[in-house]
Amino acid sequence: MKKVAVIMGSDSDLAVAEKAAAQLKELGIPFTVRVMSAHRTPDEACAFAKDAEKEGFGVLISIAGMAAHLGGVLAANTTLPVIGVPGKSSFEGLDALLATVQMPSGIPVATVAVGGAKNAAILAAEMLALSDETLAKKLRDMRAKMAEEVREKDARICAQFAD
Repeated sequence: MKKVAVIMGSDSDLAVAEKAAAQLKELGIPFTVRVMSAHRTPDEACAFAKDAEKEGFGVLISIAGMAAHLGGVLAANTTLPVIGVPGKSSFEGLDALLATVQMPSGIPVATVAVGGAKNAAILAAEMLALSDETLAKKLRDMRAKMAEEVREKDARICAQFAD
């Protein structure tokens, strides 16, 4: 199975990265977590992205706040899918969200909600599941479990307000 890289622009993003790591672990997807800055260590970030495919990665998750250029730097240096997780910093993360989604034509970065690392991990899993039926089944089972949890909550609420 291909690996997923979770790359933070700063260790201040660790709490967000941990959510992606927990979801990847739950799904049995191998991953690595790294700190690389688009501005302070651009050479390392570019080199990592350039080598990611040959190192066995299938998807890169970028977590960055403020200027949030990390996703774009990674995407510019690989054809692997890059998923951006805007960090909540100044402006409640709106600046990071806009920096992550406003990529130039030809260099896409898929983007999830501000702080949405769990969804980034699920999206990465969905991408990998295109060629991995075992992983696809795990995702279907996860969705079925979520649906059942909602049905249970609905039944509990309905009972609470029944005559």
